[in-house]
Amino acid sequence: MTKDLLLEIGLEEVPARFVRGAMNQLKDKMAKWLEDARIVSGDIEAYATPRRIAVLVREVAEKQSDVNEEVKGPSRKIAIDDQGAWSKAALGFARSQGVEPEQLYFKELQGVEYVYANKSSIGTDTAAILSEGLRALITSMSFPKNMRWGAYDLRFIRPIRWLTALYGEDIIPLEITGVMSSNVTRGHRFLGAETVVQEPADYVEQLRAQQVIVDVKERESIIINQINELAAEKGWRIAVKEDLLEEVLFLVEYPSVLFGSFDPSFLEIPQEVLITSMREHQRYFPVMDENGVLQPYFVTVRNGDRTSIEQVAKGNEKVLRARLSDAKFFYSEDQKLPIADALAKLETIVYHEELGTTADKVRRIRAISDQLALTLGLDGQAKEDVSRTADICKFDLVTQMVYEFPELQGIMGEDYARKAGEREAVAKAVFEHYQPRFAGETAPASAVGAIVSLADKIDTIAGCFSIGIIPTGSQDPYALRRQAAGIVQIIITHGFNLPIGELFDIALDVHEKRSLKRNRDEIRKELYEFFALRVKNVLGDHGIRYDVIDAVMASGYDHLRLTVERASAVFASVSGEGKEAFKLVTDAFNRVSNLAAKASTDKVDPSLFAEPEEQQLFDRWEATSPLVQQALSEGDAAEALTRLASMKDVITAYFDKVMVMAEDESVRLNRLATLARISSGIAKVADFSKIVW
Repeated sequence: MTKDLLLEIGLEEVPARFVRGAMNQLKDKMAKWLEDARIVSGDIEAYATPRRIAVLVREVAEKQSDVNEEVKGPSRKIAIDDQGAWSKAALGFARSQGVEPEQLYFKELQGVEYVYANKSSIGTDTAAILSEGLRALITSMSFPKNMRWGAYDLRFIRPIRWLTALYGEDIIPLEITGVMSSNVTRGHRFLGAETVVQEPADYVEQLRAQQVIVDVKERESIIINQINELAAEKGWRIAVKEDLLEEVLFLVEYPSVLFGSFDPSFLEIPQEVLITSMREHQRYFPVMDENGVLQPYFVTVRNGDRTSIEQVAKGNEKVLRARLSDAKFFYSEDQKLPIADALAKLETIVYHEELGTTADKVRRIRAISDQLALTLGLDGQAKEDVSRTADICKFDLVTQMVYEFPELQGIMGEDYARKAGEREAVAKAVFEHYQPRFAGETAPASAVGAIVSLADKIDTIAGCFSIGIIPTGSQDPYALRRQAAGIVQIIITHGFNLPIGELFDIALDVHEKRSLKRNRDEIRKELYEFFALRVKNVLGDHGIRYDVIDAVMASGYDHLRLTVERASAVFASVSGEGKEAFKLVTDAFNRVSNLAAKASTDKVDPSLFAEPEEQQLFDRWEATSPLVQQALSEGDAAEALTRLASMKDVITAYFDKVMVMAEDESVRLNRLATLARISSGIAKVADFSKIVW
């Protein structure tokens, strides 16, 4: 026989961003507890609203499974002491398995005798262990933020207000922080009432009758369907961001979608400002036309039915009007602030106590940007645009709009710079220099924006490393990993001929002027190690196999674009139709590299060649090596690999005819030098010994 099991934890309103995680955690813990308790069950369904998290377990067995298993202990040699009695190890094993020493016995396993115990246990009734088990399950839950309330020691996401715990029709007796379990759940705070759950299977429908849609997927479907119906009716395109939908989903128990409008005069403000204000402050979905232009309407979701929905819309319109009026005022006032005055204010903003003010950071960005523009060979006007962009890239940080909406940094900078008469390339680059701001965002489109973005990001990373702020584990308060990934993305996207080691040096040169607090060489080494994982991630995103990544990275990754090209070429060779033939090529390369490791020099004396195959190999390499180097310098890694692969036959012939480790020392060393010469060329593409076949 089986019964359904219901556990609902009723809470004060939980912040929306924590609800799904709490729901999933409760489900996972329930599944783990049932498994550990040897209780067979069917499907586990999880539910959640802002005021509750719950699980419904189908077909829970009425009794634990019986246990009858054979457990292996120590070997006979350890289990028996010198007098032939059970040793302490054997007695301890018996205690751990809950058996008497007389019940131990020996069995042979792979020629060795071990002591065994037959562990048997009769399953207990499920109902007898539910109270203790569920209480331990609930109190073991953890959350990003916890609360304590009253005089209780329990820390939980929010105070527990009711517990519904049923096994079939029976209430599971349970008490936590003075709250006793029952078969009563609570409906919508304003539209519903308390209701008795007769059977766990009735839970969802009984809450629906009390204006609570407890099924998360159903609630989401209702919201999306209502939004789509409204969009179709009005001919709108309603911009639904996944993160906002997720938040709204856990703000309501009974969703009703509605719309409102605002004064079209507010559309004079950049639409990014309006959208941010609606989304971030009011949790509204903006309305666009088919061309993506913002319209004077908004869509929101009410926690309740459609009673007096028009009045609710008017209330939301009133609140939004105040928000947009503030935004309009900020926008107008900001334009009265000259850029020069805004930059002067940066002198008073501390960026970091050991790295100076934000103005100091801007000066470093300017110095790094100017050097990068020179290194990358920009023309005169582009260099001027880089310098001006670097000078003003942070001026919008002191504007009222960015103070109110920090996520608009760069967006407002572009708009204000354009209105202040800056060149279009400069205004656009002020926005672009923040890109990419998150995984998946594109790199700056213009070279000017890309260079200033590189300068900003490497200044942050080098500065933090110079004072010992290095990400460890999950700790990365300055988002250095994200910024390093952005640097890699920018260099690869624009194809800049900029070794990352040179980028490090340019940044460290600038920071050295204020005197580095740590050894420069040590910082540089740490930067290389830090960027290695970012490069590996990029190669992984390109679909490159892990062993190919290791092989290519072993040959260096200073030139990022070339590193991607080398990885792509090697991966195509080891995974394509000709992979069997290429395996023979790598076998030849690895024979060369293995013996080359014994060489002390790569200086070759052709007069010491004793076999014609030696001269043939040497001549062939001297002709091939420049072609390989030329292909690599042009970024054509596939051509470089093809040239190297053409050496396979002559290498094979060499090993067939030539004894490398000759008795004559001068001949032996010369032959090793030849192989070392070839091995160093092969290593410029990859370490092929790391390829897994």
